[in-house]
Amino acid sequence: MQRTEIPVAWLWDVNALFASDEAWEEEYKAVEKKYGDYDTSAFENKLADKQTLLACLNCMDDMARRMEKLFLYANLRHDEDVRESKTTAALAKIGALYSKSFANFSFVEPQLTALDNTLLQAFIADPDFAAYDYRLKRVIAAKSHVLSAGEEKLLTLGGDVMGDFQGVFSMLNNANLNLPKASFNGEETQMSHGTYGVVMRGGNRKERKEWFEKYYAAYIRLIDAITQTYYSNVKANVFYKTVRKFDSCLQMALDSEDVADKVYQTLIKSTHAGLPVLHEYIATRKRALGLDEQHIYDLSVPLVENVDMAMPFDQAYELVKEGLAPLGKDYIALLDKALAERWIDVCESEGKRSGAYSAGVYDSPHPYVLLNYQPTINDVFTIAHEMGHAIHTYKSTAAQPYAKASYTIFLAEIASTVNEVLLLKHLLSKTQDKNVKKYLLNYYMDTFRATLFRQTQFAEFEQLAHEKAESGEPLTKELLNGIYYDLNKKYYGDAVVHDEQVAYEWARIPHFYSAFYVYKYATGIISAVSIAKRILTEGESAVKDYFQFLSSGGCTDPVSILRAAGVDLTSETPFKAAMQEFEDTLKEFQRLED
Repeated sequence: MQRTEIPVAWLWDVNALFASDEAWEEEYKAVEKKYGDYDTSAFENKLADKQTLLACLNCMDDMARRMEKLFLYANLRHDEDVRESKTTAALAKIGALYSKSFANFSFVEPQLTALDNTLLQAFIADPDFAAYDYRLKRVIAAKSHVLSAGEEKLLTLGGDVMGDFQGVFSMLNNANLNLPKASFNGEETQMSHGTYGVVMRGGNRKERKEWFEKYYAAYIRLIDAITQTYYSNVKANVFYKTVRKFDSCLQMALDSEDVADKVYQTLIKSTHAGLPVLHEYIATRKRALGLDEQHIYDLSVPLVENVDMAMPFDQAYELVKEGLAPLGKDYIALLDKALAERWIDVCESEGKRSGAYSAGVYDSPHPYVLLNYQPTINDVFTIAHEMGHAIHTYKSTAAQPYAKASYTIFLAEIASTVNEVLLLKHLLSKTQDKNVKKYLLNYYMDTFRATLFRQTQFAEFEQLAHEKAESGEPLTKELLNGIYYDLNKKYYGDAVVHDEQVAYEWARIPHFYSAFYVYKYATGIISAVSIAKRILTEGESAVKDYFQFLSSGGCTDPVSILRAAGVDLTSETPFKAAMQEFEDTLKEFQRLED
């Protein structure tokens, strides 16, 4: 589909950010003029003075806010058609300006770190620093990882070069993959990322096998380039962890979001403990499908036939609103506002970035949501998921000063997954049809499989790959394929044939270019199960706590913010509760099967 064929109501309104590309260019030039070669002499070596420090922090905030708005517009326009060189160039321009401008302020962290802790604590206690108190607490905690001013400037200047491996992968994955045509519903159909998922869930077995093999063949053709891109990304992470004196890349990633190592280790431990139930579920799938031999391309097929839950986008959006009704009228009003103000880019089109995301900055009128909507139940849940992100952004931006408005990704995946769980519970509660109930239970179990187990598998892959690189071992395609294939066998057990193509699955995962991102999906569903249960059983008081969570931004460490919503990830309780939910769902499905 061409973008010009899509109704305007289903295209996001980028002109709410800037009226035109020309207006964007005018603001870019103004920001470049003011901050491109900013004279920081009024701040350097003077940060022990209260007024100077406040002026410096406010100046940096203004610079960041204006550049973030420029970046958001350029990124949205780029993702409308990744083949468009003009928007690619705009992204490069703002990225380079950001690196150059913040390099001028690279002295700030080293000089703040050099301040006496007593003075920093006095600033933290001063009401004038209320917007910056948590940041200053993090300065104290990070003292051993901050370098000299000159070294920090070099790292900042190198950020644009060291950080764009994701952009290289995006080009390979979206512009150069050259997916072929394959059979679907009796026709030769052009393969795409979005349609691949549709076929894996809804195609017949011959079609699934053909699409699976052709889809992975495209990645295998590019495997050398993808391997080198990913290895370079990992080497950059190893470089940063070394110069910043972290013990590992994992430690560096967790520290960047102020998340306790215990959370990560408990996730791995509890997931391993739950693998026997996952193996039982995979075996149950095989029996339910009546297969002598179950393959990887069979794992997304619904276990219940003749349950048609496909629906157009407008109907899907109304269903999402119904499912999220327990969150109250104010939440539903925001969902209506999003549609009326065109926050959402709905349809897949030629050249459009694949997947889905939500993005917003402090000075955008609202967040933006990218979808590639297909009429499947999975994509209905994607709407709920991405709107969870968007409303989290909206609430935090409204409630917090700029310096505290941005929440960590660790928290973001909780908000999105709460929406998915609430929608699923709503659908289960309103049906009396045995087949529909089984279909939804199957969907819920697949959500656990894909969001908890699969993302933890990804997290283990990342950890192992980084540990190999940290020890000096080159990341070859053979090594990476071997690590991934062995993990797949460990996680999915003996009730499925581990097709050789699955060894290459790591090569198609965009999130691997943001190291140790994916585990947050798993902690997200673990937290969401507990939060959703509270909302459905306790009602208004739980909703009030949850809205406080949504409005907290990044005002303190994420584990503490989440604890206020009733979930303590430093204990095993929510992890065990999520595993029990998965097991109970499987037992209910098996009961209906009898």
